[in-house]
Amino acid sequence: MKKLSKDTLMSFVNYGIVILFYIVFQILASTGNLSSTMKGQLIPIVSYVIMALSLNLVVGISGELSLGHAGFMSVGAFTGAVVSTALTDGIPNTVVRLLISIVIAAVMAGIAGILIGIPVLRLRGDYLAIVTLAFGEIIKNVLNCLYVGVDRRGIHFSMNSTGALDLQEGGKVVINGPMGASIMKISSFTCGIILLLLVLFVIQNLIKSRHGRAIMAIRDNRIAAEACGLNVTKYKLIAFVISAAMAGAAGCLYALNFATVAPKKFDFNTSILVLVFVVLGGIGNMTGSIIAAALLTVLPELLRQFQDYRMLIYAIVLVLVMIATNNEKIRGLIKSIGKKNKQETSGKEAA
Repeated sequence: MKKLSKDTLMSFVNYGIVILFYIVFQILASTGNLSSTMKGQLIPIVSYVIMALSLNLVVGISGELSLGHAGFMSVGAFTGAVVSTALTDGIPNTVVRLLISIVIAAVMAGIAGILIGIPVLRLRGDYLAIVTLAFGEIIKNVLNCLYVGVDRRGIHFSMNSTGALDLQEGGKVVINGPMGASIMKISSFTCGIILLLLVLFVIQNLIKSRHGRAIMAIRDNRIAAEACGLNVTKYKLIAFVISAAMAGAAGCLYALNFATVAPKKFDFNTSILVLVFVVLGGIGNMTGSIIAAALLTVLPELLRQFQDYRMLIYAIVLVLVMIATNNEKIRGLIKSIGKKNKQETSGKEAA
């Protein structure tokens, strides 16, 4: 009997964790042992786990630091809001409408990833982080000025006000500038778990593929990869666009779980929160990202009984866990970055 490799075994472990999570909470919900607060947290947990996995593809596998991941999430969230509202009359089935909204949201976020990634991925280090941070803030400010409505004639856009939409009688304003989007709640925990399993399948198979090995080779030694004929920008763009599309799908799932969602929800703090999930779980470690994102999403709610002190306790717990679990990993990351910079400097001097 052929022995499973470590990577294959960990892939099955990740699937098992997600499936076990689903079964446990379905049992708790069916037996009435799950509070309404926790029920409301299930879809945000799944959304943030997908966000952590998608960002880990860029930070851990591609080796680039992105601080604007919430921007792609917002593109998916507001695209999903518009699409789901526009299809309400034509497709009454909420599951079908949700699936279509997620697909279109992922495509739009992926297109945004291409537009941003082509110029940005030619940068390195701090410059890349700063530009992606700026992208996230630009998207948020554009959404603050965006007004979208839907009527029998189709979808209407404006950057001025809702009056400029010129909606017919019975038309509906979907996105109302800084007030955000008004949405019909159609997300479901089951669809979220299916989406999470699909994201895991894509990432884990990408890592083991020829493209994945090329991406990791570029991460480990850019100069050697270029010398072997690898197109650095192309492979980095592949990881970046796939990551952006997954973030867009997560944003759509997240937004369609609420009655309203505002652009300010997807600000710099959200990008940093997702980055914390990745660092805490271990850079490049998909299992760690799943566990860290789930625990840190639900932890503030579990500490709500402490009222004014809950965020202080949350921060202390976060710092202590970071120190305990990532001390060696952070040292190793710093060492590898220093080694990478030294190799690049040596390559330039030799040239």
